[in-house]
Amino acid sequence: MGELGGFLKYRRKEPDHRPVAERVKDFNEIELTLDQQQLVQQAARCMNCGIPFCHGAGCPVGNLIPDFNDLVHQGRWQQACDLLHSTNNFPEITGRICPAPCEAACTLEVNDEPVLIRHIELQIVERGFREGWIRPQPAKRRSGRRVVVIGSGPGGLAAAQQLARAGHSVLVIEQDARPGGMLRYGIPDFKLPKWVIDRRLDQLRQEGVEFQTSVKAGEDVSIRYLRQRFDAMCLAVGARQPRDLDVPGRGLEGIVFALDFLSCQNRLNAGEPFEGHQPVNAKDKTVVVIGGGDTGSDCIGTAIRQGAKKVYQLEILPEPPQTRPVDTPWPTWPRVIRTSTSHQEGAQRFWSVDTKAFEGRDGRVAEVHCCKVEWVRSGPSWQPKDVPGTGFSLKADLVILAMGFVHVMHKGLVEGLGLALDRRGNVLVDSYQSSVPWVFAAGDAVSGASLVVKAIASGRGAAEAIDNWLR
Repeated sequence: MGELGGFLKYRRKEPDHRPVAERVKDFNEIELTLDQQQLVQQAARCMNCGIPFCHGAGCPVGNLIPDFNDLVHQGRWQQACDLLHSTNNFPEITGRICPAPCEAACTLEVNDEPVLIRHIELQIVERGFREGWIRPQPAKRRSGRRVVVIGSGPGGLAAAQQLARAGHSVLVIEQDARPGGMLRYGIPDFKLPKWVIDRRLDQLRQEGVEFQTSVKAGEDVSIRYLRQRFDAMCLAVGARQPRDLDVPGRGLEGIVFALDFLSCQNRLNAGEPFEGHQPVNAKDKTVVVIGGGDTGSDCIGTAIRQGAKKVYQLEILPEPPQTRPVDTPWPTWPRVIRTSTSHQEGAQRFWSVDTKAFEGRDGRVAEVHCCKVEWVRSGPSWQPKDVPGTGFSLKADLVILAMGFVHVMHKGLVEGLGLALDRRGNVLVDSYQSSVPWVFAAGDAVSGASLVVKAIASGRGAAEAIDNWLR
């Protein structure tokens, strides 16, 4: 695969980003692309591994990574594009926002820098669109069966496309004004421009997928109606129940959940109207983001672009090491510190910090009271313990809770259908089939909040299970 000894000849080269001073003034995409010669050299670094852990242990959708790297190296781009789409419905999305567990599992990662897999994937699919290789694939025969997909995030869209290509009539119901779910409303435009989603939605529509937006299943349309009209349902509503913080002062104004903050800006960028409330804005404010993951990072980048005066990020976990530690050996996902492009734009990060209370003035948050913690073993697990004498406070005009999501929303469709739940509060399934036989589930509704690429894999799996059940 690739060039014999290419990994010895070429070093890994990351794509550049727009300069910080330029990109913080807008919400346009920030990542730049390598030129074709550079990309071919990066593909040449993929060596002929005995066992390609990248697509076995690393990639949830099972992308045939060494194969498409070799095709790029040979200049056979169209074949690479076809091969990529054989396992992944939306490589233009994963090529932009996937954290690339495939790269962490690359054989070169043992003692070198891994192959630049994610960016090669992105360039393959973007060339496919430019050259017109990516076309609608409508089914040649219709099954006469109807499937409703609830939710239009990555899992729902992948399921819908696979089911339509299998010949079934597919309707996607989305409660928001436009399809895309978390892709559209939860991920900032500077990471995922929304024309990327719209371009792929055009393909789905040409393949026969229908969309109904601004509709709440179970409320605007009854469960009884859905059962009478459709042969099967795919529940792909995500894990929208945010993790809250039960501390004194939580009810003060100016404390918001991350998704509410991010979706406000995305709606503004898209020109969508706001009904009954004002958008949250960080302009000229001191912002405290609680939560150190990707969502917290997205909040930092958004707040900076809105004109925040100062941004802090608090994380209760200890600061990870710079290099892969022994407790996350190759090819597992490494526990290392990750500095995002948003962090580079300006944010002060705190590690091993617990939020103890909020203090307000005139009903609005003004300070966040914190303390340092140390992590001690308690039986089989680790627990945070306050470190005496380490209390401190931060001024705050806006606090954003970005501590992740706990499980699928229970109120509404899940309770109305009477679906069994697992111990974490997610939909309990057996081969994607829920406790109600005609209802299948996919994505974060089953797994809890996870990666986009895992949602795509789950949507594909659910579509196959539904197709087999219907036939």
